[in-house]
Amino acid sequence: MDNKEAEKVHCLIIGSGPAGYTAAIYAARANMKPILYTGKEPGGQLTITNDVENYPGYPDGVMGPEMMEHFRKQAERFGTEVRYEMIEKVDFSGEQKRVWSETGHEIIADAVIISTGASARWLGLESETKLMNKGVSACAVCDGFFFRGKEVIIVGAGDTAAEEATYLAKLCSKVHMLVRRDEMRASKIMQQRVLDTENIEIYWNTETEEVLGEEEVIGARVKNNKTGEESIINASAFFVAIGHKPNTWIFEDYLDMDDAKYLITQPDSTKTNVEGVFASGDAQDNVYRQAVTAAGTGCMAALDAERYLAAKGII
Repeated sequence: MDNKEAEKVHCLIIGSGPAGYTAAIYAARANMKPILYTGKEPGGQLTITNDVENYPGYPDGVMGPEMMEHFRKQAERFGTEVRYEMIEKVDFSGEQKRVWSETGHEIIADAVIISTGASARWLGLESETKLMNKGVSACAVCDGFFFRGKEVIIVGAGDTAAEEATYLAKLCSKVHMLVRRDEMRASKIMQQRVLDTENIEIYWNTETEEVLGEEEVIGARVKNNKTGEESIINASAFFVAIGHKPNTWIFEDYLDMDDAKYLITQPDSTKTNVEGVFASGDAQDNVYRQAVTAAGTGCMAALDAERYLAAKGII
C-alpha cells in the first residue's frame, strides 16, 4: 500500500479489545466496511488475563486471549479488516478525520470509533511482573472470586482501593491493605467502610519490596517507610489498586477529557465533542471497566456511527 496516498474509509476503529471488536462486528454487519487498528496490545487488557468467568456465554469460563481471538474472528467473518499497527497521530479539525499509523500511512475516515482502552498502573516490581496472572491482579472484581476463603493483599489508598478492599472482604478470610502514607486518599465514607470491616487490616506507611512466590503468590515482603522495619505478609493473592491510565494522549488536542484524561461522551451516547468521532470502552469509562460493559459501549458506538453516516448520506 502506498503510504504517500491517503486511504479513504467509511469507519475507522482505533483499538481492539471487547469494545473495538464489538464495534467492528456491528459496523461490518451494517456495511460500513470498518478498518480496525489493534494498537500495541491486540485484544487489550484481556490478553493478560487468564480465567474469565464473568462474561456471559462461557459457562465454564474462558482464557482472556482465547476470548479475544473469538471476538476478532467474528469481526473478520463479517468483513472487518484488522491491522496490527498503532495509530500515532490524528487530526480531527475537519469534517473528514485524518489519522496516521506508525508506518506513516494516512487514512481519511468519515467516522472514527475510539476504543483504545486504559492500562492499569503497576508498582513496577520485577516480582509483580513475574507473578502476573499467578495471583497478581489489578482487578478485584474480576479475580477476587478465585481466592474465596483465603488471605489476600491489596495496595492502594483511593476510592477504588477502598471499594475493592471491602469487596474482597466479603469473599476472603482476611484482607491486608497496604497504604503508603499515614492516611488514605479515599472519600470519608469509603474510608469508614474500610475501617468498619473487621477482616480488613490496614498497614500504614507501608510499601511493597517484593511479591513472594515462584509459580503462585504466597505473600509479600513489605517495609514500613518510617521505621525501615521489614516484614512478611502471607497471602494467596496480591491486588494492585493504584489507578488506571486511559490510552488517550493522541486525542488531547481535539477531544474533551476529564482530569484523569478519560474521554467525555454525551449523556446516553458515545458521541464526543467532535462530530463523527465516537468513544467506547475503558477509554471513556472510569467507573465499571468490565469486558461486558466495554462490549456494550462498542455496540453503541457502532450504532451511533451508522446513524451519523446514514444521516450524511454516506452509507
